[in-house]
Amino acid sequence: MIGEGYHAELGGLHAERAAIEDCRSRGEDPAGATLYVTLEPCAHTGRQPPCTDAILEAKVARVVYASEDPTDKASGRGPGMLRDEGIEVELDNGPEASAARLLNQPFRKRARTGRPLVTYKAAMTLDGRVASPTGDSRWISTVESRELVHRWRSECDAVAVGIGTALADDPLLTARTDGDARQPARVVFDSAARLPIDSALVQSIDEAPLIVVCAPEAPSAGRDALERAGAEVIVASGRTPLARLSAALDELGRREIQDLLVEGGPTLAGSLFDSGEIDEVRLFIAPILVGAADARAVLEGQGASRIADGVRPLATSYQQVGEDLLVTARLREW
Repeated sequence: MIGEGYHAELGGLHAERAAIEDCRSRGEDPAGATLYVTLEPCAHTGRQPPCTDAILEAKVARVVYASEDPTDKASGRGPGMLRDEGIEVELDNGPEASAARLLNQPFRKRARTGRPLVTYKAAMTLDGRVASPTGDSRWISTVESRELVHRWRSECDAVAVGIGTALADDPLLTARTDGDARQPARVVFDSAARLPIDSALVQSIDEAPLIVVCAPEAPSAGRDALERAGAEVIVASGRTPLARLSAALDELGRREIQDLLVEGGPTLAGSLFDSGEIDEVRLFIAPILVGAADARAVLEGQGASRIADGVRPLATSYQQVGEDLLVTARLREW
């Protein structure tokens, strides 16, 4: 290996240019080398010039890529141009290719649907409850689990909750980790624009952006107050709640949100599940029993009428986190 690189930040060097630059900084020559990349090299100008130009200028002899780019502006153009210039190009189909596709799931979903990848995170008791009958949920998960969630927040574009969770818990939804964490946008699904101006979410707008998703019939006074406080208000159109939810995800995608972490509550999660928009579930199971018939479950909404109609994950993994068991279930691949 004579050089390596990755796309470290939006607007920064793409992986190909970073790897070639690293190669030269080591005193090596990329001419005649093989370049391995997770995503097909781009052939268009965006925030960076085309990677195909850099590959040709470096006189790389062979390119092996693990995943095609599903966007309209790419979609095979780069590999085609490189082949036309005499470079050997190969699309890998082995386990590395599968790993590369999974690495780029948020990008791939938004490219194909215009919507962000939706990951639902929850903590539940052994008997499947996310809150007691009084609504108390602090704390079901361990300190170690909550620290992991803060890391997830720093890695995603946006964190979302329903208005019920926002009113009950008054959360910040910021990423609180060691050092300067990248802060996600906070999204509240609030059909009637009920989020209080003195809530922690509104009062912390200087720390991280706040987006409030309302229904068309939401009172204008509530919407106007939120906008004056600095929140961005999205009015999601649609005749039904599920239609408005789909419209809201479209709007978030248009704002370049690719990775949405949904943290609550069961009503919002149930609606996302019913609409088929949950792509991955991360569920902390804590060694606690509540035992109340009217305590809240992990998912609400209509759900499946028969066990046979339930959704079976494509893949499931398990991890011990403190005293909790983290179950990660991938429902679909893009």
